[in-house]
Amino acid sequence: MMKLLSINNIHCNISVNTKEDVFQIIAKIAVENGYAISADKVVKGLLEREAESTTGFLEGFAIPHTKNETIQHPGIIVQTMEKGVEWESLDSLPARFIIALLIPDNEAGTAHLKYLSTIAKMLMHKEVRDQLIQAEKEQQIYDILLEYLND
Repeated sequence: MMKLLSINNIHCNISVNTKEDVFQIIAKIAVENGYAISADKVVKGLLEREAESTTGFLEGFAIPHTKNETIQHPGIIVQTMEKGVEWESLDSLPARFIIALLIPDNEAGTAHLKYLSTIAKMLMHKEVRDQLIQAEKEQQIYDILLEYLND
């Protein structure tokens, strides 16, 4: 999973107002860091997936994800936000911690489900969610994610 995540993919205390703002930043980072070639198509893919059902998880976490032809390499992009964004989460809390998963079309299916399952299982543990929420710097988040994603 190390190839999926880079310290450059993590941004703390983003100031946004909407879910689409979050997706715009994810897409920009994806293009800048070489995961995708079209920010617009990444945003479109994230919005289409969200329209199927919410990717809002528990206690302020969301796991938006998309797979499409514009994504060249699988990646995880993480954002924390100054204030929560309405996400229609399972527990109705606004999302403050976003772990976005980007998958190329040719890795859809088993790889996509494996990555998504690993992240969801990690977030099922309250101690992991607490550690991530309390982390204030990108390096702290990176270290926590690597510890759990490499298990």
